[in-house]
Amino acid sequence: MQNEPIHVLLADDDEDDRLFFSDAIKELKMNTVVNVVKDGQDLIDYLLQTDVTLPHVLFLDLNMPIKTGLECLKEIKNIDRLKNIAIAIYSTSASEKDIEETFIRGANVYIKKPSSFTSLKKVLSEVITLNWQYHTSGLDRNNFLLSL
Repeated sequence: MQNEPIHVLLADDDEDDRLFFSDAIKELKMNTVVNVVKDGQDLIDYLLQTDVTLPHVLFLDLNMPIKTGLECLKEIKNIDRLKNIAIAIYSTSASEKDIEETFIRGANVYIKKPSSFTSLKKVLSEVITLNWQYHTSGLDRNNFLLSL
């Protein structure tokens, strides 16, 4: 298991944010496979493919066209094959309403998008190396908002 890559999926409609994210992960030099999708509908279509390797961690933007991150979160949690994917909400929003609603809907961690490349690398390193087995059993509201 140690040598198997960590599969990461980013759903974000902002092309610059997708590039920033991919570049940051490359610089971390971790054994990862990164895929990106540009909106919520593309995310659901991707995840429903029978031949796709499901991600270990999904970074999910909230504000996307066609299907929002919250709509995707609800849908993912209602599909048996997908409901155990670790979901990191990855948004510019720091709204208490968004944080609370995504927590209630079953997201595992909430990340406000960092403004610097260095901060992004630190956040990604933290989230990708998180012990998800511990983090997904008995979600704790106090640990939900990731602050670095």
